[in-house]
Amino acid sequence: MTARQSILSALAAALLFGASVPFAKVLAGDVSPILLASLLYLGSGIGLVAARGIRDRSFSLPAMSGRQWCWLAGAVALGGVVGPILLMVGLTRTSATDASLLLNLEAVLTAVLAWLVFGENADRRVVLGMALIVAGGVVLGWPAKGGLASSNSLGVLAVALACLCWAADNNLTRLVSGSDAVFIAGAKGLVAGATNLALAFAVGAKLPAWPLAASAMAVGLAGYGISLVLFIVALRGLGSARAGAYFSTAPFIGAAIAIVALHEPMTGGFWLAAALMAAGVWLHLTERHDHVHAHAPMVHAHAHTHDSHHQHVHDFPWDGAEPHSHEHRHEAITHRHPHYPDLHHRHPH
Repeated sequence: MTARQSILSALAAALLFGASVPFAKVLAGDVSPILLASLLYLGSGIGLVAARGIRDRSFSLPAMSGRQWCWLAGAVALGGVVGPILLMVGLTRTSATDASLLLNLEAVLTAVLAWLVFGENADRRVVLGMALIVAGGVVLGWPAKGGLASSNSLGVLAVALACLCWAADNNLTRLVSGSDAVFIAGAKGLVAGATNLALAFAVGAKLPAWPLAASAMAVGLAGYGISLVLFIVALRGLGSARAGAYFSTAPFIGAAIAIVALHEPMTGGFWLAAALMAAGVWLHLTERHDHVHAHAPMVHAHAHTHDSHHQHVHDFPWDGAEPHSHEHRHEAITHRHPHYPDLHHRHPH
């Protein structure tokens, strides 16, 4: 997959997730936060598992190492259980507009973890972009008139902690992004949905009427399921920090829908925050990374075309179709070209 296709995948994921936030805000008034989180993820999981079964005509598990299964489990726990609950709690105490813009913190925290913990590279342009996004979040959350007028500090904190959970989830998911994206997203949906549903029943929640439950599951399939599949594809090609930067356009989409559809007010603080965040996102979108780098020998399997990194022969009959997927070996090579921290460029600097 080319860098442009990866960028388009990240932007499409942002569109679907951003659009889901105002709709989840509407549903949050009639369903408890934990129960709503379970319905959103169950809709995602059931829909994606069904789609994978139709696509592959089977429900077999993908080939992953024990370490990769641990990474996936951590991603499911943080991003699929804790994060959605915190977001639903935050949505009950903030406006949909404010919550949508606060979700920009996910990109910042994703990048910070990617740089400090997972070793992705960062330059001054990307760091400045993140600083502008943080500044926008500070303006938006400032406890004064014109700031979070319809939100309280607990709601802001809940959304921020949800972003931290998703940031860790993004970096863990990046480590397994070479595997089947539909399986990863579907597994997260089923496990997270079932766990949240059990928690909801434990605290006395009851299932809503089927039309409302079906609406929540439909929102979950689009905003949490298909969106996550596209984001995993973007992680595969861009790395955590940069995919998160593109995905940070989601809050602007959510805010615009909330203003138009829910008639929520716009304040001076909102516009200043939006301008700062937009400038930060622009710096990320226009970043270019190019230097001489070395590839160590590596064996793995993923969908690929025979580009400069995949010049190999096949030990099985091949009909020439691309992209295709099989286990293949990369020999050592040193060259220079623009690149992102994708599956083949996770090297130190």
